Amino acid sequence: MDGSGNSLLAGPEGRKKRVCYYYDSEVGNYYYGQGHPMKPHRIRMAHSLLVHYGLHQKMDVFAPTKAKERDLCLFHADDYVRFLKTVTPETQHEQIRQLKRFNVGEDCPVFDGLFPFCQTYAGGSLGGAVRLNQKMADIAINWAGGLHHAKKCEASGFCYVNDIVLAILELLKFHERVLYIDIDIHHGDGVEEAFYTTDRVMTVSFHKFGDYFPGTGDIRDVGFEKGKYYSLNVPLNDGIDDESYQCLFKPIISKVMEVFQPGAVVLQCGADSLSGDRLGCFNLSVKGHAECVRFMRSFNVPLLLVGGGGYTMRNVARCWCYETGVAVGVELEDKMPYNEYYEYFGPDYTLHVAPSNMENQNSLQYLQTIRERLLENLSRLQHVPSIQFSERPPDTEILDEDEEEMDVKGKIRIWDGEFYDSESEHAENLRSNHDLDANNVAALRRHTPELTEGQTTKRFKCNEEKGSNVSRNSHGIRA
Repeated sequence: MDGSGNSLLAGPEGRKKRVCYYYDSEVGNYYYGQGHPMKPHRIRMAHSLLVHYGLHQKMDVFAPTKAKERDLCLFHADDYVRFLKTVTPETQHEQIRQLKRFNVGEDCPVFDGLFPFCQTYAGGSLGGAVRLNQKMADIAINWAGGLHHAKKCEASGFCYVNDIVLAILELLKFHERVLYIDIDIHHGDGVEEAFYTTDRVMTVSFHKFGDYFPGTGDIRDVGFEKGKYYSLNVPLNDGIDDESYQCLFKPIISKVMEVFQPGAVVLQCGADSLSGDRLGCFNLSVKGHAECVRFMRSFNVPLLLVGGGGYTMRNVARCWCYETGVAVGVELEDKMPYNEYYEYFGPDYTLHVAPSNMENQNSLQYLQTIRERLLENLSRLQHVPSIQFSERPPDTEILDEDEEEMDVKGKIRIWDGEFYDSESEHAENLRSNHDLDANNVAALRRHTPELTEGQTTKRFKCNEEKGSNVSRNSHGIRA
């Protein structure tokens, strides 16, 4: 099927956008381990589907270059990055102390090619941010990215490197303000923590709250010091449906866009908020999830779309394929074209699946209370905070290749250890990639106040080599 679907002609969302798309043909080969619910193969499935819909012909498609070690260290601790680079399944038993220190092991296992995997998905998000900065695209897509739980010096919730934080830091080189929106079912804790003390980045997370990983994201968590009221948390209950979700998303985000006026937006599109997700408990349809993408597209602000959670692979592929269509302005036919993974989508072989009949535990009164409280918080903000720019640091140089071949309280855990052996994929040999050559990256710390240590109430442990516990702050952003 070649370009199946109709162009979206009506309304601002119908305007033609320049879209760039990042995909590494080897990303589906990375394998977290037998029974682990996180399967990078889902990205390959989404890519195959969107290619058979002909969407690749409507975008600039690039193979991401790998982020270098020094690029990752713009946010992450040097010793943590070195550990990710050197640890292997064969040597991990020799590094028990470091495994514990960096929270690597259960949810976040050591697997073959771990560091190249991190470099690849981070490189896609960085590359997208650079192209938005250089006005080479209106929308950038990296479905391999969106790993929002990773902290400065620890892995968390299947996430090792926080590509979102790195991309936002890149966007801040050109934009005074960046908005981050998270529609994954899990709270976007790693991104919120990184920018908790700044008014240059606003974070808005819509998530399941309660006895649920990562256990953060209370509506009362609003930011600290200069960042007060620049963190918005929207705590939701089981079974939320499309209508209930949008009655919060649209008025809250409309007010955010009015008050904050971001120069760029990053939207994390975790698909574990879909109905029927193996680790989720929401009841969104693919169209309901994608409505968030459509709505953000309508603001005509540079937009970076990244992936995230999603553990029923066939539905993740459906969702991200459809949202790619929304990004390029095409409404895809529901009847699915034949593709390499066609059997996964039976028995109906359609792009959309009906939500379940699960109970929506979000009452109208609850939704109204949440909406009013968050809008009240937004009313307390100074309209359009301004900053004084110091000398702008050099752009991150990207060497993207055109893709020519289209073939825990008390640690709440994100995963209970149950094996997920269906829809499995096989680990294959990993190929080497071109490195990302970023010149004078060290100058970023010298010239950018964003990379100073911010005072934050959200502290976490970075244990020193000798085993002593030292409490350090995450990178905060100060104007």
